[in-house]
Amino acid sequence: MATPKPSSSPYIVVKRSRAGLGLFAIVPIKKGTTIIEYIGERIPTSVGDERDNRYMFNVNTRWDIDGSPRYNTARYANHSCRPNCEALNRRGRVFIVAKRNIKEGEEITYHYGKDHFEGFIQKLGCRCVKCSV
Repeated sequence: MATPKPSSSPYIVVKRSRAGLGLFAIVPIKKGTTIIEYIGERIPTSVGDERDNRYMFNVNTRWDIDGSPRYNTARYANHSCRPNCEALNRRGRVFIVAKRNIKEGEEITYHYGKDHFEGFIQKLGCRCVKCSV
């Protein structure tokens, strides 16, 4: 089977960030804009629970998306306690959407959720500028 084509977006580029790699706006992005889809292998939640994987995205009680493959460009969107984006579930697909207007050069971030924060981020120390912990 061929490797899937990397997810892409006309709004962003992957660059170094304070948390390693991150997504950055290459143009101004308006509030409500769908920036990129979070893609990967769709697996049952029971399988996702067994994988120790920080790129696992819980879609619902039955399904997860394993976003660890490098072709999932959205995996580089970092956590922030005060994010400029949110992850929205649209019919079982996950999209990163701007919560407010985003300036060119600004890092794309969203809040990963309490479980992911406590399971992965808090152990290493939150690196976001506006950390609320």
